[in-house]
Amino acid sequence: METHTQKFKIRLGLFIAGGLALFVFAIFIIGKQKHLFNPVFKLTTTFYSVSGLQVGNNIRFSGIIVGTVDNISIINDTTVKVDLLIKKDVQKFIRTDCEVAIGSEGLIGDKFVKITQGSSDAPMVREGQRLVSAEPVELDAIMANLQITSEQLAEIMFKINSGNGTLGRLINDSTIANDFGQTMVNIKTSSKGFSDNMDAAKHNFLLKGYFNKKAAAEAQKKQDAEDKKAAEQKKKEKEDNKAAKQKAKDLKK
Repeated sequence: METHTQKFKIRLGLFIAGGLALFVFAIFIIGKQKHLFNPVFKLTTTFYSVSGLQVGNNIRFSGIIVGTVDNISIINDTTVKVDLLIKKDVQKFIRTDCEVAIGSEGLIGDKFVKITQGSSDAPMVREGQRLVSAEPVELDAIMANLQITSEQLAEIMFKINSGNGTLGRLINDSTIANDFGQTMVNIKTSSKGFSDNMDAAKHNFLLKGYFNKKAAAEAQKKQDAEDKKAAEQKKKEKEDNKAAKQKAKDLKK
């Protein structure tokens, strides 16, 4: 009987020790989640919709986790209040003109609160202050818009394949396509004719003086550029010779 009692006491002691260890671990986890072991301060903001945000979701500032969502409550049919619990040592970096938004880890990941950086000349936030918010973009709305766009694109392609509209007739109607090709040939022919007319005008005695004068001006301009380049080259050679002579004198001394 005494042996049985001793084993029972040992088991009871182990059970109590395990329970205490589990209790301490739970307190540590909850305290870490609620920042009970670190000084914190509270901010608030409001949204029309929190888009799946939950209590305990992270808060990020400059991409760093600085707190957690403390509470979410419905104020009225158009306003949801969100309480933010943030580390005290981050308060000096958060300004009154900072903006709060809801982000997501990927398309279907966990939600988080994002606080954007404010201007350096704005005052620091105070305990319990309310920050302005930017409404989140709903994934359902994005998918609905994509679906509408896909349907519109399919309808346009159907009309083109059916020969409706200018583009559809141009692609499907061989007559219009041939007319378009003939138009391009006519434009090319007209361009060639214009070039031939210009060549003929150059040889016309009434316009020959004009074209000769223009050609002479271009030739003179080209000659002036060549003369300027030659003068600069000659000047450079003269300066190089002068420098060489001066160097020779210095060596003799």
